[in-house]
Amino acid sequence: MRPERLALGLWLALLVLCGVIAARASYRTQMGDFLPHSASLEQQVLAQQVNGGAASHILLVALEGAPTATLAALSEDLAGKLRDNAAFIDVMNGDDHSLAQIQDFIWRNRYLLSDSVTPQRFTAEGLHTALTSDIGLLGTDLAPVLSQSLPQDPTGEALNLMSTLAPASAGPAVNDGVWTSPQGDDALLLLHTAAPGFDLDAQQRDLGLVDAAFAAARAETPGAQAARLEISGPGVFGVRTRDVTKHDVTRLSILATIGAVSLLAFAYRSPRVLLLGLLPIASGALAAIAAVSVGFGFVHGITLGFGVTLIGEAMDYAIYLFTQTAQGDTARDTLSRIWPTLRLGALTSVAGFAAMLFSSFTGFAQLGLFSIMGLITAAAVTRFVLPPLMPKQFFAVGAGGMAKPLGWLIRHQRPARLMALAALLAAGAALLTHRGGMWDENLLDLSPIPTAAQALDAKLRHELGVPDQRYFAVFQAGSAQQALARSEALAPVLAGLKADGALAGYDLPSNILPSDATQRARQAALPDAATLSARLAQAQTGLPFRADAFAPFLKDVAAAKTAPLLNAASLPPALALRFGSMLVQNGADWVVTAPLTDIADPTAASQRLAAAGANFVDLDHESATLMSTFQREAVTLAVVGSLAILSLLVVGLRSPRRAARVAAPLAMAVAITAALLTLGGGKLSIFMVTGFLLIVAIGSNYCLFFERAVAGSVAWERAIASILLANLCTVAAYGLMALSHIPVLHDIGVTVATGTFLSLLCGAVFSRGGAP
Repeated sequence: MRPERLALGLWLALLVLCGVIAARASYRTQMGDFLPHSASLEQQVLAQQVNGGAASHILLVALEGAPTATLAALSEDLAGKLRDNAAFIDVMNGDDHSLAQIQDFIWRNRYLLSDSVTPQRFTAEGLHTALTSDIGLLGTDLAPVLSQSLPQDPTGEALNLMSTLAPASAGPAVNDGVWTSPQGDDALLLLHTAAPGFDLDAQQRDLGLVDAAFAAARAETPGAQAARLEISGPGVFGVRTRDVTKHDVTRLSILATIGAVSLLAFAYRSPRVLLLGLLPIASGALAAIAAVSVGFGFVHGITLGFGVTLIGEAMDYAIYLFTQTAQGDTARDTLSRIWPTLRLGALTSVAGFAAMLFSSFTGFAQLGLFSIMGLITAAAVTRFVLPPLMPKQFFAVGAGGMAKPLGWLIRHQRPARLMALAALLAAGAALLTHRGGMWDENLLDLSPIPTAAQALDAKLRHELGVPDQRYFAVFQAGSAQQALARSEALAPVLAGLKADGALAGYDLPSNILPSDATQRARQAALPDAATLSARLAQAQTGLPFRADAFAPFLKDVAAAKTAPLLNAASLPPALALRFGSMLVQNGADWVVTAPLTDIADPTAASQRLAAAGANFVDLDHESATLMSTFQREAVTLAVVGSLAILSLLVVGLRSPRRAARVAAPLAMAVAITAALLTLGGGKLSIFMVTGFLLIVAIGSNYCLFFERAVAGSVAWERAIASILLANLCTVAAYGLMALSHIPVLHDIGVTVATGTFLSLLCGAVFSRGGAP
């Protein structure tokens, strides 16, 4: 009894230790943490934009269902309520408050920000040219604005800056003082949340704040009772995807649990044993989380979400032990008989998943370590913990008759084998003649976002004039100031591309915050008070301005000449968000990511940027490249894992022939499953590769028991019953997962449910059937 107590004590101690590690672990959801740890600069840009780029903070809002004037009043009320909340950096609806902070910042710092501030600008000739231009503008639609700013800004620095910092694309229509759709049937708002799009808890809170503010504004606005709110953006997609995933996982998990519990309860007829069956997988999951946390320093959400799915095989270990314990036998008797097979099955699975450790994708490598530690722990718990906890004299009463269907199939192996071989030939022909590519490389097919939601997002982006941030100019520098200096040097290149029609617009961090050197040069370009006054008097000669009309201008220039230099902390929140998304520290370097709008000639843009020392990045191309890399790597690792499994089988069974007898049904199951999934022109997704690996991992246990069992004995019947019971639980769980609306769940579910069932059939059909 002492060894058993020692094993239980050690198990409990390790559970506590793993629990402490798991509780203190860092859990992340950023996609950048899933990408290759040696990612290229282009892939780092992709991760940056997904994780925390300015676009990830955007919420697009439309108010509809009421007359335009009513929607305008509702928009004003809603915007006012949201501006009072610190959760929103910026709330724009086209009214006078929308750009107030940016306008104030530009006005106060115009002489440090404007690239027109040069010595020539403030000569008598330059000032005269500016004043003459002002006289012409006073006869245009700009007269109301210019008449207010002219005494302080006769050179027009503020107006030029507002034009520079405005969106490159056309803005939304304006009706009744607010942004609307072109037809005026929607009032539009553009929000920037303080939290990035990947912070789903914060995004859910922010969406709740928008809903509550809208409800309050609608109640206060006459005639707005029928108004509706539509909202889109990265945060909306993330929150709704999480909600749908939670709903699907919860619903399907409950159904799968009911199905598995019903099957196992019928077989075991013991609530205690039913609960004991959960210990291997629960212990494995906890140990796996701890191992990943220690090995990588954090646990990715993908690892946590799908790791348990990958170690679902662990539940089978308890089924094999409980079901194969015959009446009058003890758990130790059963383990002495089945442990070599169970151990080899677990090791083959570990060997398969070990290949994932070599993935360049951190998340994929985490899944490999999670699976390995989970399965090893589950096997150890089955071997050392479950036997002393099992009730004495237990045997699975209801499992006795479960062997009959497979027993009948094994007794009729010859015709069944012919049918299986015919199915294999048909599958091979289907795969060889498949047209249009085997892999699904369309990222939208992998997205859980409904088509209607994607269409709404596209519509709101178009109406609000929010550019599609697909293209970027990217470069690195050794410091923030060097990065800003290079950004300033790149500006003429981008301006030339815009003038040539190669792009519609661009943004640069130096447009928002010039380098210190440039700010000092602009201060040096400003004349002292006496010189400027004399030049201004000379410039006014012959022009219809009072001599003292520009006294505020003289005062502002004098203040700007000695003003402290601007830095990132000086920026208002909306500009700080834009600036921070374009200039990011990456280790010892600083990376500039400048968005380019409406690229008409990608080749010309790429060549001109390369000549200027910058990279041209197309996020669509990078996403497709990343997916292609992931697919190739996943297939390569799956093949390597399969070869490792085959090698281990040869060593473990000490016979290439016996190893082939185990591996052949698995290969057949995978091939037929792939053919079924691609039937009618279908394509394989990256998630299905994981499913194929699971088929081999789970199915190898079936085939090993088939290979080692001797037909006709009580032990053989119990072994067949345990295989069928384990398979029914697996097919039920993954089959229900196939009903999910989430692509990753659906693809893994349909692949594993189909493949493991075929593994069972092929394993039975090609088993020894009692032959020596």
